[in-house]
Amino acid sequence: MPEFLKVKCLKTGLYTSIQDEGRFGVQDQGIPISGALDKSSMRIANQLVGNLPNSPVLEMTLFGPKLKFEGQGQIAITGANMKATLNGKRVENYMTLNIKSGDLLEFHNTDFGCRTYMSIGGQWQVQNWSNSFSALPSLMEEPGLPARLVDDYSFTVAINQMQELISYPERNRPLFSECYVIRVVTGPEFDQFEIEVIQDFFDRIFVIHGDSNRMGYRLKDNLQDYVPSGEEISSGIVVGTVQISNAGKPIILMADAQTTGGYPRIANVVSDDLEIVAQLKPGDELKFMLVSLE
Repeated sequence: MPEFLKVKCLKTGLYTSIQDEGRFGVQDQGIPISGALDKSSMRIANQLVGNLPNSPVLEMTLFGPKLKFEGQGQIAITGANMKATLNGKRVENYMTLNIKSGDLLEFHNTDFGCRTYMSIGGQWQVQNWSNSFSALPSLMEEPGLPARLVDDYSFTVAINQMQELISYPERNRPLFSECYVIRVVTGPEFDQFEIEVIQDFFDRIFVIHGDSNRMGYRLKDNLQDYVPSGEEISSGIVVGTVQISNAGKPIILMADAQTTGGYPRIANVVSDDLEIVAQLKPGDELKFMLVSLE
């Protein structure tokens, strides 16, 4: 008989949800991919507890939850440093941690980076919908898998056999900052923009707006002299599409975004830089750099 570790959420944090790689093959039905925004951090966390890379994790945003455990098992924490404490004592990110019954794990705020990930070794006993454990706020507000963790929500994990404690090499751990250069390729409507608007788009240092989330990152600044060309035909978008609103504000669409949109698409973030965007928090800065597909 497998042993189980029960996890109870005592405090939710700002936005904590269950995520994996996401759900694929259903975008034609208007269903977003979803999934962890920083997939490298998710995969490393799973590696540290002996899980498959696509196993579910908890994704936490800016400041995290307070969790209580019943049973024993192993966890790992990666991504932004939320100064986690286990029974009041600080624990390190990027290493396997043993958990015993009655333990209290509390996450705090992050100074650099935006999102933290926690894996639990074993098979998560949570709802799988359309081949994914990822929560999706617009479609999954129901018992069994809330869109995000709520107070007193609990779930169980059929635990793996306890393994040797390991640490991910420090030289390979990401370093988070407050300002990044983000590489993009041209979007489908790139040629529709005036040259002055395009130049402003690549010259300007943008600031992340507080109204940013898993659907999209809004940037504070308006592009100078931008005049919308009128209503666009709603067209398909992908994760990383950069749209320009009628007010001239760029929006970087993320994993929970709609599958079609009507704003013109000036650029698309290259896949390798999407995880950098995922770790930007309100007030951080970014600058776009145009690169070729090659």
